[in-house]
Amino acid sequence: MNATVQADFGASWYAGTAAGAFERPRLTFDIDVDVCVIGGGLAGLTAAREVARRGWSVAVLEAKRVAWSASGRNCGVVMPGFGSDPRRMVERIGIDLATDLWKLSEAGLDYVRTTIRDTGMPGVRPVSGWLDVSKADNGDELRAVAALLKEKFGAAIEAWPTERVRAGLKSDYYFQALHYPGAFHIDPLNYAHGLANAALAAGAAIFEESPALAIDPAGVRKRITTPSGRVRAAHIVLAGNAHLDALVPRLAETVLPVTSYVAVTAPLGERLGEAISYKGAVSDTRLSGAQYRIVGGDRLMWAGGVGTWPPSPRRAVGQFASAIARTFPQLGAVEIEHAWSGVMGFSVHGMPQVGEVIPGLWLASGFGGHGLNTTAMAGELIAGAITDGDLTLTNCAPEHLASVIAKLQQAGARIETIDKTTLRVRGVAAAASARSHDVATSMLKRHVSGTPGSLPPRVPVASSLGASKRCA
Repeated sequence: MNATVQADFGASWYAGTAAGAFERPRLTFDIDVDVCVIGGGLAGLTAAREVARRGWSVAVLEAKRVAWSASGRNCGVVMPGFGSDPRRMVERIGIDLATDLWKLSEAGLDYVRTTIRDTGMPGVRPVSGWLDVSKADNGDELRAVAALLKEKFGAAIEAWPTERVRAGLKSDYYFQALHYPGAFHIDPLNYAHGLANAALAAGAAIFEESPALAIDPAGVRKRITTPSGRVRAAHIVLAGNAHLDALVPRLAETVLPVTSYVAVTAPLGERLGEAISYKGAVSDTRLSGAQYRIVGGDRLMWAGGVGTWPPSPRRAVGQFASAIARTFPQLGAVEIEHAWSGVMGFSVHGMPQVGEVIPGLWLASGFGGHGLNTTAMAGELIAGAITDGDLTLTNCAPEHLASVIAKLQQAGARIETIDKTTLRVRGVAAAASARSHDVATSMLKRHVSGTPGSLPPRVPVASSLGASKRCA
């Protein structure tokens, strides 16, 4: 990976240990395809690969480099479920739909595992297991969650007592935990590059440094403008997550951009194994806590520190070093060698926003904090809906496929194109978008402070997967 390309990925551990360079040309001509995917992250790459595997022509437009943002900067934990607590999912949408959605999330996990195996991706290095640890002595609550997931959802899960947790994580900070033996952790940048190569092998075209400047979604053949070329397509998939603000600002306002930080220590030698013998990934009270795993044999990767402030990885170095020292004092002084940030997109309700906005315009966003399985799920669902008319997506999100603009239409908004370049929503859009952002910000503050937040009241702009009907 040359210096120019590495600059797009930051000073991450992944960029420094990438299995190989992935570079694609800019779009410098006009093309006509069946599907145009905007965004070269995991959701967009999955959708492109699956569309191409079904024999349709597809082009991916990436503004910078494939997986340069959250897709290639996260902690690499592939786990089932969503950002929303499963108990709140049941409260809001009922046990039947919650169960079906959980199975879709597991299908996303299985997609990642199968793709790695079938394509022989270099440098991905999957390691089994995810331990979701509690920093409070609340065994009864965790056992109730485990019972729900195991008995109702059919999930593979184990409730670990404190003694077993502390045998693998030698820290007095920890009590009980939920163990997911089917989850695993990977190198996400190498996975993304492997997924991009798989999409290319299936027949997709990928163009880097080719930002979509404007779209005209009207008519049968939609138009996408880039600095040096244009695309005509029957379908557009918006897979830019938190980076769509300039292109479709009203849609972008339904997702809160959240900065998270990741750091990797210098080699710790045998002392790391003495403190942490569990080889899977660990979360200690997700969102308000930390997520970590062993990389490179004897280094500790530590992630967390979410916020809405501008990214500055330097601020995380001291915080993470202090957190590691508090949690595992036996490690002694720990030097941080790599630190970087990434921007995730959080929805108000903690569920991905996936569906058809208007005929032929599709959305995949809001994966924050739980993206490796749900991006795979979303990409495969959208590809199936476009190419095969698969009704799974429709039945799991009956309120017009969980799309933000369709929800606005129900609330009385009007969608129109302006100068055939941008989408604008009139009517209740501005007020609904602003309220969505305010609620999301409030929820994030509660998570960061460690105070559990309940699901907000329904916000017109923020419908999602999991509205009311049962999945097919």
